[in-house]
Amino acid sequence: MRGVLALAGVYNLAWGAWAVLLPERSFANSGMQRPDQPLHYPELWQCIGMIVGVYGVGYLIAASDPARHWPVVLVGFLGKFFGPVGLAYGVLTGRSSAEGLLTCVPNDLIWWAPFVLTLRHAYRSRGGRE
Repeated sequence: MRGVLALAGVYNLAWGAWAVLLPERSFANSGMQRPDQPLHYPELWQCIGMIVGVYGVGYLIAASDPARHWPVVLVGFLGKFFGPVGLAYGVLTGRSSAEGLLTCVPNDLIWWAPFVLTLRHAYRSRGGRE
């Protein structure tokens, strides 16, 4: 659990930095239609990068004691769950490109099982039952 959360932290910090420093590139790689040429609102994508990076800091903190810092893991899981759900809705309604769903695999989907298992461990370590 500690290793997975540390890896998630480093990954999120790296992805967040990439989005902040190269907003036009990360916007294009997401499969999203750019609002204009050149990208006139890089701050929107940079803000997403900042949020992802802040999650990375939280995951690194949670890695020190996953059971104790389970709320950080829960908030992270919720973001990693609802992000793809929202994007899938956008694809189904024609407002988003299906290509963008590819970014959900490394950014979200691969973390679902480890985060759920970490939350399960935290629940059990606090005397919870199944």
